[in-house]
Amino acid sequence: MVAVMMGGPSAEREVSLSSGRECAAALRDAGYRVVEIDAGLDLCAQLQDISPDVVFNALHGRWGEDGCVQGLLEWLRIPYTHSGVLSSALAMDKERTKAAYRAAGLPVVASLLAPREAVRKRHVMAPPYVVKPNNEGSSVGVYLVQEAANGPPQLSDEMPETVMVEAYAPGRELTTTVMGDRALTVTDILTDGWYDYDAKYTPGGSRHVVPAEVPQDIFDACLAHALRAHEVLGCRGLSRTDFRWDEGRGADGLVLLETNTQPGMTPTSLSPEQAQAVGISFPDLVRWMVEDASCGR
Repeated sequence: MVAVMMGGPSAEREVSLSSGRECAAALRDAGYRVVEIDAGLDLCAQLQDISPDVVFNALHGRWGEDGCVQGLLEWLRIPYTHSGVLSSALAMDKERTKAAYRAAGLPVVASLLAPREAVRKRHVMAPPYVVKPNNEGSSVGVYLVQEAANGPPQLSDEMPETVMVEAYAPGRELTTTVMGDRALTVTDILTDGWYDYDAKYTPGGSRHVVPAEVPQDIFDACLAHALRAHEVLGCRGLSRTDFRWDEGRGADGLVLLETNTQPGMTPTSLSPEQAQAVGISFPDLVRWMVEDASCGR
């Protein structure tokens, strides 16, 4: 039996529910007996009661992809999909992720952590820059401060007390999925503006060109960098690494933004689309993920 774990208490709950429903349907089509779990405070009791053979982790955001639920599954000795405790926690912390990138020689832009109140009062970095939570995903709470900004951003009280401030990387939005030890392909994400939450998850919010129509050296660099990031962070199963590419600077204009250890699995999601582009159907993708599941990840 496969338990598809979805929902949860994070800011990305609705996306997780959509991912979970899609994955559960595909797993049933692939012949598995499936039970769906909306992860709540009774998650441990639910898992003990169901006693699944495998947990398919379709959670997004904090608690689901930051090592917390992975630790619970390790404690219960239930094999699970995606990355383990350490790599999940590391990849969820954007600044520590970038430190790992830098140590591996992967290209990134300048960034720092700063108190929310300090960022509200003054420019802690010369504009243009981006302000985001250090440990959330899906472009939740992202502020773009333009070069001509008159003052610092007025961050919402919902932003964490410490935020990440990152030099704005201009250019095209590229992304690459890694499946095990294989980088699949490169997608060019086209939007009318910022690639925010709505652009990611609203049908028609963005257009995906896959494979990306970029020079071969940039395409190959995305594949190599994504695979290296997957290895450096200790990821398992599926991951997706996001890039920005300033084409006016050639190869020097390519930088890594972050690695997502729980890529979205909704109808508009990038990783299933990339798998499809290289001949891997959605049922085959989720089947592979279940067969790849283990403890001690």
